[in-house]
Amino acid sequence: MRTILVVDDSSIMRRMVVAALSSLENVRFDQAETGLEAIERLTVAPVDLVLLDLNMPDVHGMEVLRFVRAHGAFQRIPIIILTTRGDEESRAEAIREGATLYMTKPFAPGDLVPNVRRLLQEG
Repeated sequence: MRTILVVDDSSIMRRMVVAALSSLENVRFDQAETGLEAIERLTVAPVDLVLLDLNMPDVHGMEVLRFVRAHGAFQRIPIIILTTRGDEESRAEAIREGATLYMTKPFAPGDLVPNVRRLLQEG
């Protein structure tokens, strides 16, 4: 069983992501509403992939990304940034800081599902 951590301050967006990925087999979902909660969840139980929003009220998604990439135990976890920020500067910064993939909202399930499936198979 693989675990995907969905991190977004919007409960509606978290539900949409989980619904979009519900066709994946042998996957369970964990959710975090804040960046701090995401970091806590990562340290408590193994996670195989993270879907991470950038714009959050407490710890910005970019800070979560930096935390994950700075700690050896988490460095290999694929991280997909899923955000409304479509500007090239945000995309370049996220990739430079270690994001595996950068996608913008609104997302198309037809784009998200194959990317998640591929990253889980590679991991």
